[in-house]
Amino acid sequence: MATLPFKDTSLPSREEIARRWALAKEPCPDDARGPRLKLLLREFLWPLEPLRRRLRERLEIAPARHPKTVMLLPGFGAHPIRMRWMARRLEEAGHVAKRWGLGYNLGATADRFERVEKRLVALHGRHGEPIVLIGWSLGGVMARELAKKHPDKVAKVVTMGSPFSGSPRANNGWRAYQAIAGHRVDEPEIDTVVAEKPPVETVAIWSPCDGVVHPRSACGKPGERDRTVAVRCSHMGLVMTNEAMAAVLAELDRG
Repeated sequence: MATLPFKDTSLPSREEIARRWALAKEPCPDDARGPRLKLLLREFLWPLEPLRRRLRERLEIAPARHPKTVMLLPGFGAHPIRMRWMARRLEEAGHVAKRWGLGYNLGATADRFERVEKRLVALHGRHGEPIVLIGWSLGGVMARELAKKHPDKVAKVVTMGSPFSGSPRANNGWRAYQAIAGHRVDEPEIDTVVAEKPPVETVAIWSPCDGVVHPRSACGKPGERDRTVAVRCSHMGLVMTNEAMAAVLAELDRG
């Protein structure tokens, strides 16, 4: 008996590819602009960050005064392995660092948010305490939404270069996002007001040297976050530099 050839339904159809390509080519409907091209080009130097860390002053990691369970949420297009150096430093200080459990972050789709939501609930149940969410770029936007929905399970939100304020197109990655995630950046698949502050302590770490997300979007306005911390590094360096790491450790020891 002949068998039908296997059809890989995971591959997008031509119509879907065309739709996503059209999303990527859309004109910017507002006056929002990402960081300057010079800053964007410097982002491609991120493979040199480990060498720079060795040449600069060593990061001194003191034992955590308040050890916490932390979930790390990667940025758009990034795998959790990109936050592994940060996770190791957190563990070295005495915190418990957990991945978000979803692999690559390919957009804040309804399905992906539902799965990371289940991950948060599971971690909370396993550790018996509210979880600190540290989100890099898009991961921080998702962390804020998790805290809005589960404030009893989140101790604090720390965003790192996350575009939660102002126009969702005030960055140099919104076209790629629309092509990969399959929806417009200003039409999220979950019902939310992105700039609205979660009902838990919310800290925004941002950089004036960010080449991907506009500093104003990552810093936010009063009322959209509780506190801000400025560091001088690239967007990629937010999870790879001693300065940013020191800022995260200091936030975990507050309060």
